[in-house]
Amino acid sequence: MTTPAIAAVRDSLPDAHLALLAAPGALPLAPHLGDVDEVIPFHAPWVKAGAAALDELARRMPDCALGVPERAQLQRLIQARFDAAIIFTVCTQSPLPAALFCRLAGIPLVLAHSRERAYGLLSDEVADRDEIGPGLRHEVQRQLDLVRHVGLRTSDERLRFRLREEDRLAARQLLAAAGVEPGGPYVLLHPGASAPSRRYPALRFGQAAALMHRDPAMAGTRVVLCAGPGEEALLREAAEALDGVGHVLPPLQQLGTLAGLVAGASVLVANNSGPVHLAAALGTPVVDLYALTNPQHTPWGVEARVLNHDVPCRNCLQSVCPQGHHDCLRRVSARAVAQAARSLVKPIAWAA
Repeated sequence: MTTPAIAAVRDSLPDAHLALLAAPGALPLAPHLGDVDEVIPFHAPWVKAGAAALDELARRMPDCALGVPERAQLQRLIQARFDAAIIFTVCTQSPLPAALFCRLAGIPLVLAHSRERAYGLLSDEVADRDEIGPGLRHEVQRQLDLVRHVGLRTSDERLRFRLREEDRLAARQLLAAAGVEPGGPYVLLHPGASAPSRRYPALRFGQAAALMHRDPAMAGTRVVLCAGPGEEALLREAAEALDGVGHVLPPLQQLGTLAGLVAGASVLVANNSGPVHLAAALGTPVVDLYALTNPQHTPWGVEARVLNHDVPCRNCLQSVCPQGHHDCLRRVSARAVAQAARSLVKPIAWAA
């Protein structure tokens, strides 16, 4: 969701070398980020996933001294001699660990939102007044506002994702192998999400798909189920409810293939996760099963139906439902999902 802000940097500084320092999990994005020249993987110890990865490294390599990976990365940044750094955070994160890292790397200009006084750690500081709750800025807007503080702007604030022809081809081949005719309309359903609290029941994805298949208003539109690596159980559970209708793809191994499928779909139905933001970047209408864990990440700049059930425990920021009932998603019916998808599917027109 930082891609519009990165585009503002690129549009304002067209000759600059732009490097993205990010968790290694962002590496599959590298060929799809047209405004970025380089992606530098880094297990940052102040980020949950980075800290876990470093703990695992210490377990596997007990002789590796504490801080060695961080010092190696710092040395690479020193040698690169960057002129400036922009630290993108959400409102629950502090920029100061990253700001200190940038200072140690000798980067003179450092921009970030900050709730604490940063003193010499930030050359350009924007007071962070965002709070989790009603009226919270979308994360995309937050990052655009940050770079605008130093005069970096773009006229196109859409999410960005560079789709390659090879991605479209891989998607078409996968659909053809599953029996979906080339060029035909289809609704793509993706029941996966990294956090259990953000997963609509997989069985209901299948039930919604079966309802779409039987809906006369959606005649001629196929329903296709997909998921990512490690989500095979979710895919099987969803497929059980299809009653022999629809098409189930094997788990997708490449981000580009998923993007090709999303780009070709009439509608995407998914949890609030990566595929939804791919759909926003690619202009595909989306039904977003949006768990009320965090209000910052609704679909940006795309036609969408956002479904959930209001609960007193909203904005919990938890990966597992702390109440155990998961009512913010569980109380959304499969029929409501199917109706939302139908409202987004464009009628099939007769050929002229």
